[in-house]
Amino acid sequence: MSNPTRRTALGTALLAGTALSTQAAQAAGTAGDKVVYHFDNTANQATKGLRNMRNHLDVAPDTKIIAVTHAEGIDFLMEGAKDAKNPDIEYASLVSALVARGCVFEVCEITLKNRGIDKSKFVLDASFTPSGVVRVARLQAREGFAYLKP
Repeated sequence: MSNPTRRTALGTALLAGTALSTQAAQAAGTAGDKVVYHFDNTANQATKGLRNMRNHLDVAPDTKIIAVTHAEGIDFLMEGAKDAKNPDIEYASLVSALVARGCVFEVCEITLKNRGIDKSKFVLDASFTPSGVVRVARLQAREGFAYLKP
């Protein structure tokens, strides 16, 4: 192969490799985002936060979302919980729809102990974590989750 032909072939190969690397980087930037939604006040956050999560998945359906609740933020995950301002909104069906899309909802066990609430009072879609605030911190610091507080 002559020197100019070799340079052209090498240049073409480099451009193709660069294009593939750019495509892979762009795909990695949009695929597999991880977000923790932090709830500590049902009255102010639940309806808005659940709507935000739904909208988030509508735009970026491959996002991994974990909702961590503690303090008064656990209340929307209790059986029969409804929006106090709009009693037509039952939280259980909204939570189930998000769980079906891959979301996880975690309830702080310290809050349960402090408030004297049994785990059996929560919707089946809820899971439990020893400490809500520790869980949020670890998701951010160790697992690279973005933090959102509705």
